Amino acid sequence: MKQALVIGASGGIGRALSAALAADGWQVTALSRRDDGLDVTDEASVAQHLGALAGPFERIIIATGALEIDGHSPEKALKHLSAEGMAAQFALNTIGPALVMKHAVALLPKEEAAVMAALSARVGSIGDNRAGGWHSYRASKAALNQIIRGAGVELGRTHKHAVCVALHPGTVATRFTEKYLGRHPAVPPEDAAANLLRVIDGLTPAQSGQFFDWAGKAVPW
Repeated sequence: MKQALVIGASGGIGRALSAALAADGWQVTALSRRDDGLDVTDEASVAQHLGALAGPFERIIIATGALEIDGHSPEKALKHLSAEGMAAQFALNTIGPALVMKHAVALLPKEEAAVMAALSARVGSIGDNRAGGWHSYRASKAALNQIIRGAGVELGRTHKHAVCVALHPGTVATRFTEKYLGRHPAVPPEDAAANLLRVIDGLTPAQSGQFFDWAGKAVPW
């Protein structure tokens, strides 16, 4: 039985991804801070939890992240920036996934097809930014995209059949987004998970290091 590892499995999308993978016959290892004490911003915690796993995992999905942290909401303008809010965004949305990827590489099979994916966001696209605002969140996701780009290059040298990508799940109706949906249409987590897994299943090593949305379309950097 093939194995999948989902990080951030207590969140809406992470939970839906875990359930969908299990329903499709995967053996799923689901980890989160709430249920397992995994703090992705603490490398000792990441090393402890991932170091206890045997693998190999043909699917590793990092579904962590937050729009609002410790009362710091997405900024509407530069004047609303704070060092503390920006640092918190980078700690969770950039450094956390980067640390997971650092320690997860050892869990990927070397001679078989595998995918390591992290949930990013279209608002992290510099080329697609026409609205401004949300500076800290946008910047943290843009930085995550760069980490994934570099990780894809590196994996191509050591894991010829592996793919490393950033994925935009679309607007999903979860606790993560409920304050910010407004009039934007949102899909249930189960639909988002099905879309993401469909994209993941269709990826090839030639697409490693790239950024795709929930429909499999490339997102500009």
